[in-house]
Amino acid sequence: MYRFRLLSVILLIGAVVACAPQPMPSPLLDLAATRRAAATPTPATTATAFPTRPPYPPGTLVDYTAQTGDTLPALAARFNTTEAEIRTANPILPERVTTLPPGLPLKIPIYYRPLWGNPYQILPDSLFINGPAQQGFDVVAFVDAQPGWFKSYTAYLGGQNRRGGEIIAHIAKNFSLSPRLLLALLEYHTGALTQPEMPADLGPYPLGYADRNYPGLGQQLTWAANTLNNGYYAWRSGYLISIELPDGREETIDPWQNAASAALHYYFSRLLGGTDYDRAIGPQGLAATYRALFGDPWQDVQPHLPGSLEQPALRFPFAPGKRWSFTGGPHTAWGSGEPLAALDFAPPAVVGGCQPSEEWATAVADGVIARVDTASLVLDLDGDGDERTGWTIYYLHLAQASLPAVGTVLKAGDPIGVPSCEGGTATGTHVHIARRYNGEWIPADGPLAFNLEGWVAVNGAAPYEGYLVQRGQRIRACLCSDRASQVESRP
Repeated sequence: MYRFRLLSVILLIGAVVACAPQPMPSPLLDLAATRRAAATPTPATTATAFPTRPPYPPGTLVDYTAQTGDTLPALAARFNTTEAEIRTANPILPERVTTLPPGLPLKIPIYYRPLWGNPYQILPDSLFINGPAQQGFDVVAFVDAQPGWFKSYTAYLGGQNRRGGEIIAHIAKNFSLSPRLLLALLEYHTGALTQPEMPADLGPYPLGYADRNYPGLGQQLTWAANTLNNGYYAWRSGYLISIELPDGREETIDPWQNAASAALHYYFSRLLGGTDYDRAIGPQGLAATYRALFGDPWQDVQPHLPGSLEQPALRFPFAPGKRWSFTGGPHTAWGSGEPLAALDFAPPAVVGGCQPSEEWATAVADGVIARVDTASLVLDLDGDGDERTGWTIYYLHLAQASLPAVGTVLKAGDPIGVPSCEGGTATGTHVHIARRYNGEWIPADGPLAFNLEGWVAVNGAAPYEGYLVQRGQRIRACLCSDRASQVESRP
């Protein structure tokens, strides 16, 4: 089961955390247990399947059409099979496969799991992330034009008071999540966009997540965004297979589902049970609210991840010829849990403390600064200045005074900021980097692993652990800054 285990994560954080982009004190993912479970096919059982899916005999070849962002490891996990069996059934697949082309017809050997959930697809993946489909959408203007009370609502987020649409814009930007989706969820739970008066019984937990760490609408929406990303990227990577509702009901997510719909199943499973859950994930639930606000989401869907996606050449985020410590293996890009898209590096002289550094972090590729925020920035590699399109690199924990201005054009290796402990929680001076393509975080491990000068990231047994590997050599992530954790950027 895909569950949160707070105690194990607290112990893990105390031992290995190098940085935390956004403190998230509520339950986090037990990623190690989830990944171990996902890696092992489960035997067939006699439990009743969802009526629309028969209990297939083991190894039955079923038809499947590749969806945006699909990868072979994730498909193998969802259909309870192996990559080798999928390849045998589909000899047209090349030896190297990253993302599969959307629309590619496949035969998948399926091994039945019980308790399959609703196959109804709620939202396309391209409308889940803050990507190209969100260009031209002014969330503040949209909220201000609605009759509801939310346009006047104020919350303190990110170090300042924000009103209405500014709250949504802030959360959407940091989590790289669609502002339209956040608005639809807000309306579904509270009527905030259509009801002129705030309900008297709204209470401290307006989305229904009763946790004292998340009081008020701003914090509830932050929790919602983090939970949605946990579900989305865990499904993307093949780690989310089943969920458990508050009433104890278990559900195996339909293997034909898309990532956005699986994420919404996971989100609502944290809040609702019984018929409330069934309605929320069906055509008369959130999907109806989204259609009422923004029209049919399935009209003219444009996939945001192409087939055979490849990362451009990237340098280490420090000067050529320098040796820095690899202090954080794959871990969360923003928030807590998934996606494990970020890596950490630190000048070895300052590892283990927050001393100032005389060394600069550098641009990993040519690009333009698309955004500057609190101790952070976005390097846009396609040069259009819009972080929702193309490849971008997110940097965190850079000294605020050292950040370049928005619009600054940089070459690979140019100074980009001084590593620090600023921005979020950090155990030492370092820089945190993560990749996105068309607004989607790209996991540091997997078919499209983070590649820096030929050194490829590999997950460890837990977040922040892990390795960089190259031609039989292996560098482990460690806060200790010993020789085995240091890597040198080529001159």
